[in-house]
Amino acid sequence: MTVLQIQALEGIPEITAGDDLVAIIADAAGDTLRDGDIVVVTSKIVSKAEARTVQADDREDAITAETVRVVASRTSESGHVTRIVENRLGMISAAAGVDASNTPQGTVLLLPLDPDASARAIATGLRELLGARVGVIVSDTLGRAWREGQTDAAIGAAGVAVFEDLRGQTDAEGRLLVVTQPCVADEIASAAELVKGKAARRPVAIVRGRGDLVGDLDLPGARSIVRPAERDMFRLGTDEAYDQGYAAGVEEMWEERDTAG
Repeated sequence: MTVLQIQALEGIPEITAGDDLVAIIADAAGDTLRDGDIVVVTSKIVSKAEARTVQADDREDAITAETVRVVASRTSESGHVTRIVENRLGMISAAAGVDASNTPQGTVLLLPLDPDASARAIATGLRELLGARVGVIVSDTLGRAWREGQTDAAIGAAGVAVFEDLRGQTDAEGRLLVVTQPCVADEIASAAELVKGKAARRPVAIVRGRGDLVGDLDLPGARSIVRPAERDMFRLGTDEAYDQGYAAGVEEMWEERDTAG
């Protein structure tokens, strides 16, 4: 029987630019970390430590600056605009991951420049400092297509498998599994959020019981979770896809008329 234990670390102080997250996490964990533990770190404290706080009186301007491509945009009856966009990390999310909560007035918090590299630095530091072979996941809150609400997901990972590849195995009835590939990094990130909470000032949790997922630091990171564009069946919102198709049809019609001219 597999038993999963998840514990939020107490005593993590308010993080500021330049803080040593490895030392802070190690101090809060004490001698409790073991081989096979997975440390889940909220991306917000990683961004703060990496000085990703920027001056921005208008959050919308910061979102625009971090946006590579607009997937969908909707305006509510109150006039609020929600943008689902692709950001510089290739992630599809609301507001490009730009966060204005729990930051000083007139500032916003951007995602880490390279969350996989951030996770690798923390994992390397903890392994060297504490002698425990741990994995690290950097998590952030994301919405989900087709479902209301949000869950936490892995945006950075190091020393831990992000997928559990069951393809080629058989199910309980002996049927071949062809596409089954659970994204265990997202599942662990979401489970850790159950004990971290959104406003409890517990941004780090330890997940124990899946040491089989912990491995070398050069395992593929969370960037490998992002679906490549050529396999993305939902690259645009419904209205945006219609408008794009309509515009392409009109352009083709005019080209045909010019040719027939």
